[in-house]
Amino acid sequence: MLVLFETAAGYAIFKVLDESKLQEVDSLWKEFETPEKANKVVKLKHFEKFQDTTEALAAATAMTEGKMGKSLKKVLKKVVAKEAHEQLAISDAKLGGVIKEKLNLSCVHSPAVAELMRGIRTQMESLITGLPPREISAMSLGLAHSLSRYKLKFSPDKVDTMIVQAISLLDDLDKELNNYIMRCREWYGWHFPEVGKIITDNLAYCKSVRKIGARTNVATTDLSEHLPEEVEAEVKLAAEISMGTEVSEEDIGNIMHLCDQVIEITEYRTQLYDYLKNRMMAIAPNLTVMVGELVGARLISHAGSLLNLAKHPASTVQILGAEKALFRALKTRRDTPKYGLIYHASLVGQTSAKNKGKISRMLAAKASLAIRYDALGEDTNAEMGVENRAKLEARLRHLEEKGIRRISGTGKAMAKSDKYQHRSDVKVYDPSGDSTLPSVSKKRKFEEVEEEEVATPVTVKTKKPKKEPVEGQLSNS
Repeated sequence: MLVLFETAAGYAIFKVLDESKLQEVDSLWKEFETPEKANKVVKLKHFEKFQDTTEALAAATAMTEGKMGKSLKKVLKKVVAKEAHEQLAISDAKLGGVIKEKLNLSCVHSPAVAELMRGIRTQMESLITGLPPREISAMSLGLAHSLSRYKLKFSPDKVDTMIVQAISLLDDLDKELNNYIMRCREWYGWHFPEVGKIITDNLAYCKSVRKIGARTNVATTDLSEHLPEEVEAEVKLAAEISMGTEVSEEDIGNIMHLCDQVIEITEYRTQLYDYLKNRMMAIAPNLTVMVGELVGARLISHAGSLLNLAKHPASTVQILGAEKALFRALKTRRDTPKYGLIYHASLVGQTSAKNKGKISRMLAAKASLAIRYDALGEDTNAEMGVENRAKLEARLRHLEEKGIRRISGTGKAMAKSDKYQHRSDVKVYDPSGDSTLPSVSKKRKFEEVEEEEVATPVTVKTKKPKKEPVEGQLSNS
């Protein structure tokens, strides 16, 4: 049996001298207590040293990913392929499958092999000749630093701290923009109040005010760059009959400076939103597909990090952001909330009111799977999110169509509605409903009356005579 052993300095191929020792796994460590004992169990067959740190880093990266690097393939072809009948003991079962597939070599991975690797590592300095201990430790330290630097080099795309900061800044910018625009409209409204109702878009309002300046300049100012023709004509007409007060040049200058600030902040907000969208697609593509970049970023920010969010169950993801309402409902023993931040997702928004709770529960279940796939998976594609979103949309259509099914009959049958036909029949008033008396004819034939009298003989009840009291009884009483 041959043993593939990886070190920071290179690849070592050992030959097992006594394979019977491997059957005693529990006592195998005793065979590596001293260098002399270790040399009786295994013997170094070949050692392929790395040329530089770059080669060592490439080999270590391939090993951690379960792949076979160029240097490893070269060693296996040179040494192990000559003895193809021998089994190759390796420490990683995934790597063994790759080697068996590409080089058709029989690989072994078992608890005995793991114990053998542990024993070789303890006596590595004596088993691998030609490498001083100081050189091995220096190579290990250098490879560790290079590997950490390599991992860190690719990790900024997976750092969710940037998302937390970006979404917080986006919310702050929205608040500041609202305050600035409200102040700008109110301030300039003293001078030209009519334009505030004509131009509803905030950015177009600030750009127009920035270009107009004083109200008297409207007639000579071209606003076609920022406004449509009909709105521009309405502004110019309103300027002629405006009820605003006169202001000084200094006031106009401050108002225009405020408009500059609003325009700059709006442009920066657009840039920040694009940055957040790209970063969300890099870090959590499946979550972004499911709920959108803004809702996904707010969920990550609320949980603290993507990994913390992945630890939450679907029920927590569903009501994340509605903790205040949840604890108030638990305290007053009312109904708990059905959704939190997930309410702003497009799937929940386009649902009817009675189905919002159901679709938010299903969306939270699928979103929690997408979060775990993004946080813990190695792939960076959004196929899973697209597939689950399609399922949710199909389920949503089913729920919306369910409302028009028949109450009676089979549950699967759809409601069949007759085609509407307009009928304009003229109805005639029925006077028979006015009378409350029974509708029986008063005239009856004489024969019918006689027959009834004969048929029903009249029985006369005889009255019983009253007993008169006797005189003797009266006197006694």
